[in-house]
Amino acid sequence: MESHYYNVDVNWENSRKGIMCSPELRNKNGICIEVATPPEFPKGIEGIWTPEHLFVAAVSGCLMTTFLAIAENSTLDFVKFSCEAKGKLEMVDGKLLMTEIVLKPTVVIHEEVHKNKAIRIIKKAEDSCLISRSIKSKVITEINVLVQPLLIEN
Repeated sequence: MESHYYNVDVNWENSRKGIMCSPELRNKNGICIEVATPPEFPKGIEGIWTPEHLFVAAVSGCLMTTFLAIAENSTLDFVKFSCEAKGKLEMVDGKLLMTEIVLKPTVVIHEEVHKNKAIRIIKKAEDSCLISRSIKSKVITEINVLVQPLLIEN
């Protein structure tokens, strides 16, 4: 596979806040996001995406997109995928590090017989996620597969 590049431009707006855009995305749908220092830090701003949130989101989003690709190729019939994610920022040897990310993916399927298949696919997605493999943080995955039988009306 050839190399791919993903471009992001950040421009300071004011205080501890800027605007983050991607030239590849801007031309298609105009999506840019505000990014700021988290409120836990001096002059941090509440209610705006932070680099820390984006870091955790990248890991969680990668798990989802990898799961979706593998599930499609494996013909897993599922009705919902969601994932809670929490990153742990702490001081290690005098430096702030995102030391751990806990992912709690939930997949909803209609038939109990597919439960083990769904678990295998989530584990494979976890092992295949390029973002998780690219970072130093410990990634912990707590898998939840729920069975929601298909209601058949008479």
